[in-house]
Amino acid sequence: MEIRDNPLDRIAEAEREGWLGEIEGLRVSLDGAESKIDQIDSAPGSVAINLGMPRKSPAHPAQKEGAEQTASSRQVT
Repeated sequence: MEIRDNPLDRIAEAEREGWLGEIEGLRVSLDGAESKIDQIDSAPGSVAINLGMPRKSPAHPAQKEGAEQTASSRQVT
């Protein structure tokens, strides 16, 4: 999971660069992310729900009420 992989990558980078203060902060963040993942995984009824595909709105907007009257008044007889 990206939420877990990103801190792991950043911890590895901080270790290579010798950023000791950064390492500790990233480990705290990683522990928090893993705790949240565990909570989500162990929650009752935590199954994926298919929400379906979103529907597109109509390509043309609805006509305004006065638009037809204006157009018909412009016609030459």
